[in-house]
Amino acid sequence: MKGRILVVDDQVQIRRVLRITLVAGGYEVDDARGGEEALEKLRERKYDLILLDINMPDIRGTDVCRAIRMISGVGIIMLTVRNEERDKVIALDAGADDYVTKPFSTSELFARIRSVLRRKAGDTGTQHLRLQDVEVNFQQRQLTVRGRRIHLTPKEFDLLQYLANNPNKIVPHRELLQAVWGPDYGSELGHLRAYMKQLRKKIELQPGKPKHLLTEPWVGYRLRVPE
Repeated sequence: MKGRILVVDDQVQIRRVLRITLVAGGYEVDDARGGEEALEKLRERKYDLILLDINMPDIRGTDVCRAIRMISGVGIIMLTVRNEERDKVIALDAGADDYVTKPFSTSELFARIRSVLRRKAGDTGTQHLRLQDVEVNFQQRQLTVRGRRIHLTPKEFDLLQYLANNPNKIVPHRELLQAVWGPDYGSELGHLRAYMKQLRKKIELQPGKPKHLLTEPWVGYRLRVPE
């Protein structure tokens, strides 16, 4: 099997079609009718990826996504009939790895799944980071700064982990955007700068004079760690 996928959608027909399609593609598949059932299944089993409908009757998909991100870094692709930029941004900021608009082709869905699984496979690098008075446990998704637990959003965690997996190396803007937000991104520098600014406020003692999260002008960012 290529991996285990959880399909979360309140429509029986959608779940049935996705199950047949994914099983034929070599994946092991479970399904859930809503957010509560999805969270229960996630506590019971380990999944490689979750296909999560954004519009469900019990809990909105973005809220389910945020709840999942509190306990797991599993790959999440949001499914929706909407195609507005605002909805896509909300889904990604909630912690989703990608976003697919219904109706979608089988080839597009499989391509998105493969892309997310490849990126997630790269997350198996650094699981623990210590920078002077900053300590990060990526597996438990916990940040402690000067003895205090600090909240990071899902994307802030993903951004920090990608930099941590490439310590002391310059990571180009485009590479960071595509690794954290997905293959459709690459030129949204304003979005990336805003996240880096927030990350520095939470980690750096003097955000205006960072010692850890460094800017490489016109190129990208670098995480300075002790050699």
